[in-house]
Amino acid sequence: MSQLRAAVGGLRRSGPATHRFGDPAEVEALRGSLLAWYDRCKRDLPWRTLAAAEPDADRRAYAVWVSEIMLQQTQVATVVDYYNRWIEKWPTLQALARASLEEVNELWAGLGYYSRGKRLQEAASKVVSELAGRMPRTAEDLQKLLPGVGRYTAGAIASISYGQATGVVDGNVIRVLCRLRCIGADSSSPAVIDQLWDMANALVDRSRPGDFNQALMELGATVCVPKAPLCGECPVKQHCQARRRVEKELASASQKLFGKPAPVPDVEDCGVGGCPLCPPAAEPWDSSLGVTNFPRKAAKKPPRAVRTATCVLERRGCHGAPEYLLVQRPSSGLLAGLWEFPSVPLAQGLQEEEQKEALADHLQAWTGRPVAAGGLRLIGEVVHIFSHIHQTYVVYSLPLDGDVALDPALSPSRWVTEEEFHASAVSTAMKKVLKACEKRRGMESSPGKGSKRKRGARRQGAGSLCPGTQLSLRAFLRAPTAP
Repeated sequence: MSQLRAAVGGLRRSGPATHRFGDPAEVEALRGSLLAWYDRCKRDLPWRTLAAAEPDADRRAYAVWVSEIMLQQTQVATVVDYYNRWIEKWPTLQALARASLEEVNELWAGLGYYSRGKRLQEAASKVVSELAGRMPRTAEDLQKLLPGVGRYTAGAIASISYGQATGVVDGNVIRVLCRLRCIGADSSSPAVIDQLWDMANALVDRSRPGDFNQALMELGATVCVPKAPLCGECPVKQHCQARRRVEKELASASQKLFGKPAPVPDVEDCGVGGCPLCPPAAEPWDSSLGVTNFPRKAAKKPPRAVRTATCVLERRGCHGAPEYLLVQRPSSGLLAGLWEFPSVPLAQGLQEEEQKEALADHLQAWTGRPVAAGGLRLIGEVVHIFSHIHQTYVVYSLPLDGDVALDPALSPSRWVTEEEFHASAVSTAMKKVLKACEKRRGMESSPGKGSKRKRGARRQGAGSLCPGTQLSLRAFLRAPTAP
């Protein structure tokens, strides 16, 4: 209890009463309510099951670590299958350390933010080679010693795997705490982030830190969601200052409607102006938003627009099936180490013929012979949105006759069948590119039911006159011959 009083005392000095937990009894009540709800309502997730059942601390931490890295910027429903396949393939740090980046990228393909998988493998190798296969045991050491492990991930691993009483702050926790304490300033600002970390460290339950942190995140993911939160189902609603603010605003509006004087401000309420945790004075309360007035986020910068010409080079394989040329991206930067169709960035404002010339020049290095820009066939445009880039691929196709010798001095490259393509470490964007080509091919080989070409074929019958030949009225009215 003395630790709790000291932690709450720190929060008591950190801001107005509205924005802090000033009563140790309230903190105890919040912990109890949240943990009881978590025990009843938590989702059955594979990493939770593994972390709870695994007696070996290193394997337990590894299981949590993998899940936390995968869950960054990715929804739980998407992660579950990837996580299960990962743990089946690499059940231990040692197994992952022996894996190649190519194998990691193949399994990670489609999950996005590919650098996460790369850093995970690099960090596993470091644990095995430099730390004798033993995971660091505190949040501080995890963050200091493992590449790709930040403050949040370190806190999650340490609290869930080792029982360290340290808080965590991720997107879900930010939302929950901002609503609990009516924090309406920009939630990405240093002042707000510092306050939230102080609060998380003070609130975390000392006897069940891992469960408490997961409960806080679970609450944000399932109840205290960004839009249309389920406030009636919230286990800690009695501690929520945002809910209290909504009730006061409704009461005030009701009194104004009936011409009654506005209620006297509560002494515990934050004063107007100058508070670094309140919403800006220029952004008044929006009654239509309710508790979703909190948290307030800074306006996002629009994504950078990028155009890239990419070509699906195709040849016939030894069994007649099409094969496609893939080249490997550089080992650093966007989509590092992944495979793609030969591509070249396009300058802004290029006309179509200029785009084709730029791509033809780029392709010559791969084909070993000049490529005529006129031979490139435009398929269309494929748009793919990265977190900070609005990427447009201008897609062309080019069938090749005969074999093409690939220059080993260039970036790694290889010919793959369609099955091998989908098993390779290719991005979702490249899968969209191939799908666009296949769709175009399918449309051309099977014209639509209502197309003029097909209707004309039915009228003329098999083996009819060449296109453009004028029919006599008698020939036009004659029934088509049977095939």
